[in-house]
Amino acid sequence: MTAVTTPAEPPRIYPTFRYRDAAYMIGWLVDAFGFIVRARYDDDAGMVQHAELALGSSMIMIGTARDDGFGKVVGWPGENGGKATYIAVDDVEAMFASAEAAGATILETLVERSYGSREFICADPEGNVWSFGTYWPKAYEPAD
Repeated sequence: MTAVTTPAEPPRIYPTFRYRDAAYMIGWLVDAFGFIVRARYDDDAGMVQHAELALGSSMIMIGTARDDGFGKVVGWPGENGGKATYIAVDDVEAMFASAEAAGATILETLVERSYGSREFICADPEGNVWSFGTYWPKAYEPAD
């Protein structure tokens, strides 16, 4: 297996989420996990059509859940179907405290994994599953 050799390349993978109340969830994600709003596009009624939230060099995309083509493919919030987002962090204890203080549902408290990561799993107010940990693989480095 060959590792990617361009570490300065921007991310190519963007987890996307649909929320019943995307406007509320933008503020919640900022407060709970430290995201920064990079872009937000609302329709004339103020419904979030698309937003981009950044955390370090990574981003997620979110929008309001609706019965359009994409919505029919991905389903509604809380219908997890085995999906989750993992985010590598420097200080997992601080992230755990922030998530807990913001009211995240803690699904698995801080734990040491056999592969060397310290991490936890939580759900946001609309049921999306988030994992945070110290394991931080780099695309440009070979796997151990």
